[in-house]
Amino acid sequence: MLEVEGLSKSYGPVQAVRDVGFALEEGGSLGVVGESGSGKTTTARIILGLERPDTGRVTVRGHDRSVRRRGRAERLRRAREVQIVFQDPFLSLDPRLSATAVLRESLKLHFPGLDPARRVAELLDQVGLGQREADALPRQLSGGQRQRVAIARALAVEPSVLVLDEAVAALDVCVQAQILNLLADLREQTGTAFLFITHDLGVVSQVTDDLVVMRHGEIVERGPTARVLSEPRHAYTQLLLSSLPG
Repeated sequence: MLEVEGLSKSYGPVQAVRDVGFALEEGGSLGVVGESGSGKTTTARIILGLERPDTGRVTVRGHDRSVRRRGRAERLRRAREVQIVFQDPFLSLDPRLSATAVLRESLKLHFPGLDPARRVAELLDQVGLGQREADALPRQLSGGQRQRVAIARALAVEPSVLVLDEAVAALDVCVQAQILNLLADLREQTGTAFLFITHDLGVVSQVTDDLVVMRHGEIVERGPTARVLSEPRHAYTQLLLSSLPG
């Protein structure tokens, strides 16, 4: 579904990412963890197409995303390949639009010939939102409800890959658990591949199959999540695990 090969990116004298590579299968779930400045967010931005790598390439379903083709149709196709859910849903949603209007706008943009009403209802039901939440503006929703709207908006275009950039970091523990359970259910239902960008090892232990650990722009450890967390081989991974509260 997603292949990342030999990504490197520098900003002046600072090398943010160095020779990063990994693969993600259809319906798979991969965690990318590391402290601030480890290069995980830069890697995500390259995958999304918000940054261009100095070297390396990203392919989704065999389409090379490093090859830029002009035209509105091509831009929309690229957008449908990879979607993102940000850390703060309040900042990522238009404060003037209800949840229903947000979803309708996305569907009209990407599927102009489709009657959006039925699909909007399906998406809201899929993320566990009722009619009251559907008609509400972002300021009238809780943090967890806003994040559910953001997830529904991302899923509306039927992406191959969904990037979740610290998507539950701003939520309290109970709401985090609800959103993580929702994401696990959605992955099973849709077959979308999930890429979790986070510093929270507790999150990746619950929702990812495989894990890569980044430090100073490089991958220092990779493997099945259960193995990496139970038998870390790199000193940096061991340090991350030892810093978790008991």
